[in-house]
Amino acid sequence: MRRDYPSDIKSEQFEVIRPLLESARKRTAPRQVDLYEVFCAVLYLLRTGCQWRALPSDFPKWRTVHSYWAIWSEPREGGSLLEQALKKSGWRGPRETGAQRLQHVLDCGRAEREEHGHGRPEGL
Repeated sequence: MRRDYPSDIKSEQFEVIRPLLESARKRTAPRQVDLYEVFCAVLYLLRTGCQWRALPSDFPKWRTVHSYWAIWSEPREGGSLLEQALKKSGWRGPRETGAQRLQHVLDCGRAEREEHGHGRPEGL
């Protein structure tokens, strides 16, 4: 049993999109991984912006999650399976990551300095 993450969706919400995600491959052998866990791992990656290898160890292995993500992200008419599943589940998109917040703060500070004439070479 893994811990809950803020990016997770409820299992009832997932049951609505399960058939869509299962349609990505033909059943050849029994599935070795829980699709709910894989989908929650993808949501975690989208929400946090972490690197694949930094995926917490209580999710399925990062390579497994990446392979499902690659299949679900293939372009299709009407959008990829992942896009369709995200819309159907009501997912609202990632929050701003720490790196994005930092970049925003730096950009605002740079714009403010330029507005007040700071940071420009002398004589220009």
